[in-house]
Amino acid sequence: MKEALQTNPLFAQLTPEQLVRVDQHSSWVRLKEGESVFEQGDPVSRFYLVVKGQIKLYRLSPAGNEKVIEVITPGSTFAEALMFQDRPHYPVGAQALTPAELISVDAADFKRMLRESVDTCFLLLGDMSQRLRGLLREIDELSLHSATCRVAASLLQLAPADQDTYELPVAKQILASCLSITPETFSRILKNLSRQQVVSVKGGHVQILDREVLQQAADVCALPEDSLQATFHYPCPPDRPTQ
Repeated sequence: MKEALQTNPLFAQLTPEQLVRVDQHSSWVRLKEGESVFEQGDPVSRFYLVVKGQIKLYRLSPAGNEKVIEVITPGSTFAEALMFQDRPHYPVGAQALTPAELISVDAADFKRMLRESVDTCFLLLGDMSQRLRGLLREIDELSLHSATCRVAASLLQLAPADQDTYELPVAKQILASCLSITPETFSRILKNLSRQQVVSVKGGHVQILDREVLQQAADVCALPEDSLQATFHYPCPPDRPTQ
């Protein structure tokens, strides 16, 4: 477990003594697909590092509708910022999209350790400020860009740099929720792009047929060079007004 902790930027710069302390107050969690880590509204006691699999963070509306906030992938942490709140509760639910393995860290003891080390505090502040930058960018994108633009940018961001054929890493409905569009709208946009022979999508298999035209559609989003992937754990790409 200590080796897994050392691979994450949040823990990699801890002193050997601090790393041992975190290791002693942590546990290994194995989840089946669909199993919950915590529910929205639960009291905060732990934060997590994803070692294997994918974890979905989501919110439920009063009507029971689900909005996927983020998909956490291996090497990333989540829920650590909540330790600074007074009597915090998880504002989202967390659920395994695939079989997953996590390291569960004692938030109260980690907070006590931060009180003892200014350097460690600054390390965590850097992590949190990076996420805030991503959230501010997301707000701009929510306000400015169309659904087709967001889907086009998403397809380009997910594509490997040297090939035009790939498999979607998550289900279509998860991508649609990340983009704040309905699954029906997402499917309609894919059909329109297929009809224009820009892409071909069969199940989770994507083939980009005309990268130039797809790029033109995505350019409407005016994506900055440092994409959402630089600040978020999963590229739930640009602009998300629901249509």
